[in-house]
Amino acid sequence: MDLPLPLAWLVDEADASPGPERFLAELGRRLLADGLPLAGGALSLAVPHPIIARRIWLWRAETGAVIEALGFVGGPPSQAGHDWLAGLGPMHEDTVGSAADSPVLGWAGLRPFDPSEAGRLRETARFAAAPLSALASRAALAALLEAYLGRRSAARVQAGALRRGTGETIRAALLCADLRDFTALSEATEPAAMIASLDAWFDRVAGAVHAFGGEVLKFIGDGALAIFPVTSTPGEACEAALRAVAAARAGMVHLDTVRQAQGLPPLPFGAALHFGEMLWGNIGAADRLDFTAIGPAVNLVSRLEGLCKPLGRSVLISGAVAAQTTTPLIPLGEHPLRGIADPCAVFTLPEN
Repeated sequence: MDLPLPLAWLVDEADASPGPERFLAELGRRLLADGLPLAGGALSLAVPHPIIARRIWLWRAETGAVIEALGFVGGPPSQAGHDWLAGLGPMHEDTVGSAADSPVLGWAGLRPFDPSEAGRLRETARFAAAPLSALASRAALAALLEAYLGRRSAARVQAGALRRGTGETIRAALLCADLRDFTALSEATEPAAMIASLDAWFDRVAGAVHAFGGEVLKFIGDGALAIFPVTSTPGEACEAALRAVAAARAGMVHLDTVRQAQGLPPLPFGAALHFGEMLWGNIGAADRLDFTAIGPAVNLVSRLEGLCKPLGRSVLISGAVAAQTTTPLIPLGEHPLRGIADPCAVFTLPEN
């Protein structure tokens, strides 16, 4: 077939695009080279995600840059791509498929598109259906894996890291947190109300972790293990972890005030921070794998969190974190930790 170059690319190469942003940028570049007067383009994909309904990529012809916008579950239908394109110039949009959640491909022109140009864009949308279907499937899989496994584990699964005993060493500030007296609370609370309480607790902890650049590796019952990997300096990772745990503590104070007004008991918790190395790797049975964190740093942060109740503190911080930060901390002396050979220097955050 003697196809125009953009359509030949869609048939032969586009399904190998590493992601929707590269697909949009490359398609836009090829349409420009083929003489279409484009000012920008937008690609919108539906994704199965707890809070994100659609992901939208926006391409500007002048610079070739692509940025991303999001449409959220429960909000009004996202107009981000439509409105952005309308701000650039006259528009042409195509739904690439017949389902309600089909991809949407839109273009803004430097001037109104004439009938021939509009026809070429409609033809482009028809040829884009197959590669966009493949991209949408990969985006859906990535969203599902990230929602259930987190970014780091999801990336490893997608890369095919399925062999037991393999892993990576991560140098990071570690956060270990869980609720106090959870067993007694769960026995005295209706299951639906208990789930709502757990969700509210995890919202405060995980929300704070993600807000400051960390990642929740695992939820374990009423507990969470999160990391703030070193990407620049250990001090920056530790500062981010301290800000996150302070934000989580403030969020829990507010939550307890709301619960008290509703006649519900507070949700006391403990959280600990430590800095060190951990191995994040595959364990499990031959046909059922999981990722887990192991190493002395994980053991220490877990044992340190166990001291929160005896010391009457909601947040405890190891000396390894204190040594990396300029944040004012309150020293609590050295304390032995179960299963740890040497006593641990322990600090906490000021109350305000």
